Amino acid sequence: MCLLLGATGVGKTLLVKRLQEVSSRDGKGDLGEPPPTRPTVGTNLTDIVAQRKITIRELGGCMGPIWSSYYGNCRSLLFMMDASDPTQLSASCVQLLGLLSSEQLAEASVLILFNKIDLPCYMAMEEMKSLIRLPDIIACAKQDITTAEISAREGTGLAEVLAWLQATHRANG
Repeated sequence: MCLLLGATGVGKTLLVKRLQEVSSRDGKGDLGEPPPTRPTVGTNLTDIVAQRKITIRELGGCMGPIWSSYYGNCRSLLFMMDASDPTQLSASCVQLLGLLSSEQLAEASVLILFNKIDLPCYMAMEEMKSLIRLPDIIACAKQDITTAEISAREGTGLAEVLAWLQATHRANG
């Protein structure tokens, strides 16, 4: 099981839909216009077939207080942040620290996704890493942490996310 977590409005639902498209095309071809999405109320389960079936459980951002109810059976964690919203970064950082300190997630591999790099107001990766003190977080975390800049809307970086999921679930499976 892979958990997909992040604040409301960061693009989690669009990411899952785009990953399904990328996996079905083997990462080839233009994705075209992004499909319509609605805010997730509750949870969505989506299977991505990439060499093997990987189930992604997306939890709505409004469910933050009860995310821990879903940590059991979690092999990998995708944590999404909005690279175009500096005011949301500190709240997302607090959420991330809570996730990383959970004993149930101590063995999970973590991929931090900085989404919305297609927007003109997005912050550079180095600026975001500095603002949330990511090097310190990585140094103190028990988990293996990777980062990626993506645009779920445009499809940028999604092949790398898929490759990370494949490698993580092959190594742990």
